[in-house]
Formats: sequence, C-alpha cells, structure tokens
Amino acid sequence: MPLPATDPMGPSRLATSLLANAAVEGSGGHPYVASAELREGADAIRNLADVIHHLCLLHGRHPGVIDLAVERSPDDLAGWIGDSAAAFAEERGLLTRLVVAAPPLPSTPGQAECEAALLAQRHALEMLATSERRGCALGAALALLLDWVAIREILDLAATRLGIAIEPVRLPTRAAIGDFAGRIPPALERAVGFGAGQLYHQQRGLWDLLESREHARR
Repeated sequence: MPLPATDPMGPSRLATSLLANAAVEGSGGHPYVASAELREGADAIRNLADVIHHLCLLHGRHPGVIDLAVERSPDDLAGWIGDSAAAFAEERGLLTRLVVAAPPLPSTPGQAECEAALLAQRHALEMLATSERRGCALGAALALLLDWVAIREILDLAATRLGIAIEPVRLPTRAAIGDFAGRIPPALERAVGFGAGQLYHQQRGLWDLLESREHARR
C-alpha cells in the first residue's frame, strides 16, 4: 500500500511547484517515455531493455538518492523519508529482476561516449544526494519519488513483456508527497526546489541519452 498523506492542510507553494514541475520537467514530460519505440513493434523489447539497464545503473544501487537524503533531513522529517527509502528498496528489487530477465544491453554505436555520459550523471546524482546545503538532498529525493510515477509505468510495461509479476507500488502518492512538502520549513524551500530541479534535469538527460541511443541503432 502506498504511504499515506500526512497533513490535511492544502498544498503549500513548494508542494504546488514540485508537483507541477514533475509533469513538465521530469520523465513524464519527455517524448521518448510515451513513444511507440518503447510500446510497439519488434524493437520495443530491445529499447525497453536499454532503459532497464540504464535505470538500474543510475538508481539500482544502495545507498541511493533517497537513502542518503535521510541522513541530511531535519529530525522531524527524516522518519517519513526513511519510510520512503524502505519502499524504494522494493523498486530496486524490481529493477534487479527486470535486468536479469531482460535481453542484454543492446549494442549501440558510440557506446564509450554513452558510458561517459552515464558516469557523469551518476556523479551528479551523488553530489546532489550528499550536498551540504540543507534541503538540497531532500529536494532531490522528493523529485525522484515524483518522477518514479512515470518510470514505474515503463517498468510495469517491461515486466508485462517479460512475464514478471507486477507488485503493488508502496511509494508515497503524489498527494502524500505534496502534504509532506507542506511541512518543510520555509528556510529550506529554496534549497529543496533547487535539489528537485537538478534531479529532474538529470532524469531528462537520461531520457535524452536513451532516445539518442535508440536513434543510433536504427
């Protein structure tokens, strides 16, 4: 069961911004995510395998962005983030199962350049998650939770194609994330917004990379 909302009050300005930006700046707004190349035709499973392998390289490790944010969150917020980190561990498990079941990483022209770009993205995520600026890691964690809604749709699509059972999502809902964002002290809002924006930027960069790889394989 997804983590519940925590606050009956209406959304804060920060919450409204986080939710709106997830749709525009995050994975869900990238054209490749909704493309036929991932959903139809003989090449779809190869393209999905490419997505799965790269997502696992970025987000399949522990500790990840959300785990590291627990250590850098105010005490009164760390418990909620900790619960989210525990739920995200199940998503890492799903990624691992998909990688095992999926075809190998497809051979793609420019592989060395792709690997360098992915390493740079992973380093950028680590910098965000370990930032000493209070609120930055928290913002990145919240953005990843929101962004995972679109990513989980792709993972479920891949699981169906690969014959893997789809488990219920235990991550917090958008409403719960919005309510939690309303509890964040105003002094941290700017840093939280910055961390979230940078996370969305890295996620979009990943989808740009995956789309360019698909074009290179044609």
